[in-house]
Amino acid sequence: MAAAQPGTRQHRFMLFKEVSDRVLALVALIVLLPVLAILALLVKLTSRGPVFFRQQRVGQYGRPFYILKLRTMVLDAESKTGPIWAVDNDPRVTRIGRFLRLSHLDEIPQLFNVLMGHMSLVGPRPERPVFVAQFRRQIPNYEDRLLVKPGITGLAQVYHSYDATLRDVRKKLAYDLLYIKRMCMMTDVIILFLTVRCLTGRGAK
Repeated sequence: MAAAQPGTRQHRFMLFKEVSDRVLALVALIVLLPVLAILALLVKLTSRGPVFFRQQRVGQYGRPFYILKLRTMVLDAESKTGPIWAVDNDPRVTRIGRFLRLSHLDEIPQLFNVLMGHMSLVGPRPERPVFVAQFRRQIPNYEDRLLVKPGITGLAQVYHSYDATLRDVRKKLAYDLLYIKRMCMMTDVIILFLTVRCLTGRGAK
C-alpha cells in the first residue's frame, strides 16, 4: 500500500481533512473547555501527580509524538512492570480514572494533538513505539497503518474493543487498512457518528 500521490482524489481529501480536522478540533475545544477544566480539577484533587498524561506514540510515517490525555492511572504506574497493555479492571487506574476511561473523556486533550498536526479526528489509533516495533516483526503489512495520521477514533475503535491478544491486533489492523483504502469525507462522518453512538449507548468501547 503506497502513500497518496499528489493530484489524486485521496491526496486532495487528505489536504481537506487536514484543514477540517483543525477547525473542528478548535471548535470542540472551545465548547468542551469548561468540561475539561472540571475534569482536570477532579483528577488533581483525587490522586497524586500531574493532571495531564504525556506518552510517546508513533505517528504518520513512523514519526514519534507525545499524545495528551487526562491522567487516569496512579503516578509511575509502569515503574515496576514496564510497558504493558491496559486491561479491564486495571488496578493501576484511579477512581476518577475509571469514570474517565468508561466515558472516554480522558481523550479530550487529544484535540490539542489534532491542532498541532500530530493526529486526525479519525484514523488508526496511535500505538507506543515498543509495541509498533513488536508488531512490525510479527504482523505482515502492519506498518501500512502508518501511512495516514493516527486518529482520536477510528473504524477499529467502533467495531472492536481493547487489545488483549495478538489476534485482536490483527483484527484491528484489518479495520485500519480498510479505512485507509476507503477513506473519504463520508467515511469519516459515519465513523464519527458511530463513535458518538457507542459513547452514548450500550456497548461503548
